Amino acid sequence: MIAKVIIGKSFGGCVRYLLEREQSAIIDSTGVRDYDIKAIIADLNAQRKMRPQLGNAVGHTVLSWSNEDRNKLSLKKMAAHAREYMEKMGHKNTQYITVLHTDKKHPHLHIVYNRVDNNGDTLDNFNHWHKSQKICRQMTEQYGYHFGEGKKHVNRHSLRGKDKLRYAVHDALKIVMENAITLKQMEMMLKRQGIGMHYKFRTGTNEVQGVSFEKDGVKFKGSAIDRKYSYSGIQKQLQENQKLDRRELLNSVDSRPLAAQIREVLASPKAVSNPVGHLGEIFLDFLSQPIDIVPEPENLTDAEKRRRKRKQNEAKSKGIRR
Repeated sequence: MIAKVIIGKSFGGCVRYLLEREQSAIIDSTGVRDYDIKAIIADLNAQRKMRPQLGNAVGHTVLSWSNEDRNKLSLKKMAAHAREYMEKMGHKNTQYITVLHTDKKHPHLHIVYNRVDNNGDTLDNFNHWHKSQKICRQMTEQYGYHFGEGKKHVNRHSLRGKDKLRYAVHDALKIVMENAITLKQMEMMLKRQGIGMHYKFRTGTNEVQGVSFEKDGVKFKGSAIDRKYSYSGIQKQLQENQKLDRRELLNSVDSRPLAAQIREVLASPKAVSNPVGHLGEIFLDFLSQPIDIVPEPENLTDAEKRRRKRKQNEAKSKGIRR
């Protein structure tokens, strides 16, 4: 079970988007006349007028389950899970509708709620993204639902807005963290992809407490992208990369004398099976043959010198003279 949390401005646009399609149905509601789209929008807007200065009054959460959980779910269970999720998030005493959609392979529903509660107070959304993640993990464990295998299965093409940027940063970090061994390297590699890296320091000190990443003017805490991209998680991975880098460097250096390395190469069966092995054998055989050096006789006549020169040229034309 996972949740996608959205805050918006228009009840009309949100409600029409969810209900003006065949593959949708309201499975739960409170505080609104849920039999008509116009009535729902009117009721939500009437309550938001109690807090006219609040621009983003629309709360919208998408709850999704793995397709493996389909047989464990029913409309009654999904509606109950939506109410429990709202309660644990602190979204109490307010209007909302729960809309089932069947246009995807996996079971999912949408909760639209009014951030202006029945008393005219504003529902807090501080740190709501982290809070939502924690609640979903708890409920998934509690009800025995399937845990996803990570972010690699998320359909990037369907993402919009901040979610799209967050996953872009996530995918960039994944590659960078496989190669970087220092924070400075990380910064440079991310900068090439249009991503800034910022540090949070303990007040009045140079001690780093956290890290965030910025893309297209939007900032994300490292832990909000993935827990392993918190500052402590990044430091741990960099240390592992440094150890691996040192091991690879040591393994690549042969400390034996050069003569010992040459003998090993010549003795290796691979040297004999080289693609140019036959030519190499001929060449080595040629080098291994004794060479008789015949001194040039003295006091030769010009005619004898020319005759010797002619014989040498004839021998060269027939092959290698030994």
